[in-house]
Amino acid sequence: MLETEGLSLTERPSRSPHAPAIDGPDVHSLRKLADLLSAHAPHDGRFELRPPGVYAARRSRQNRAPVHVAYPPVLCVVAQGAKVVMLGREVYEYDASHMLAVSVDLPVASQVVRASEAKPFLAFILALDPLEVAELTLKVYPQGVPRTRSSRGLYVCQATTGIVEAATRLLELMAQPGEAELLGPLVVEEILIRLLRSSIGSRVAQIGQAEAGVPGVAKAVSWLRANFSQPMTVERLADLAHMSVSSFHQHFKAVTSMSPLQYQKVLRLQEARSLMLSRTMDAGTAGRHVGYLSPSQFSREYARLFGGAPTRDIARLREQGFDAVSR
Repeated sequence: MLETEGLSLTERPSRSPHAPAIDGPDVHSLRKLADLLSAHAPHDGRFELRPPGVYAARRSRQNRAPVHVAYPPVLCVVAQGAKVVMLGREVYEYDASHMLAVSVDLPVASQVVRASEAKPFLAFILALDPLEVAELTLKVYPQGVPRTRSSRGLYVCQATTGIVEAATRLLELMAQPGEAELLGPLVVEEILIRLLRSSIGSRVAQIGQAEAGVPGVAKAVSWLRANFSQPMTVERLADLAHMSVSSFHQHFKAVTSMSPLQYQKVLRLQEARSLMLSRTMDAGTAGRHVGYLSPSQFSREYARLFGGAPTRDIARLREQGFDAVSR
């Protein structure tokens, strides 16, 4: 059973419910998409296709433990297998016929929970460009975007037949590079329009809406990611977001499920873990590199996030064949 921070998956207090099964893709459509993804991702990994920002992902084994990564704004449609993503204390589960959308860079823990050599986890991934989303939002919602209760930057729902079929056509274009170059961007636009018209469309539209607070939070997140080792004040981040401190703090937590300080802490610890794996850096040096002045505080917070002291955790990952943080 999957466990993080002492709570099993079934005990988590904030589970993201799937949207009602409306216009869900049939088995044949998913099989066709899965076959194309398998062809474009011949072995485990993530493969960039045409046009830029389109990926096929494959994993033929379940993760034995959550993998801590940073998700950029993306749409992910699962054609086969299942995955769990944890954002703070919230758990999002999605499997074949479901899709996940992320509207702002978020540090998460993810775990493939259904995959095998015979039936690998297969997913179609599309990077979400905030400017393109904002332009298309004006076309999809000329009278204004419907109000939504949540500003959370990560959400799961049923995939639609239209999105699955459009993703399939986009992958089919890859066999003809000339057509992929000319027609690919048009199919990407179709996918984005269909996404904006889906059950999570109004939430995706927040990526480009200043009044929703998401663009302001995105600016602050960009600064944190570029300067995670530097001292941070909420006042400075609020200025970047063009908000008052109280409004910024409220919007930031609504989007990321974390406070700015918690967000920075997760970024620092993820980077330290990556440095120890990829550069064989010792724990003390890695901690200082990401901004920790106290080795004991670094070890304590690292163990709280990853479930073990730095040296023990890195040894365990290397035993499992990790030479860098898997994404």
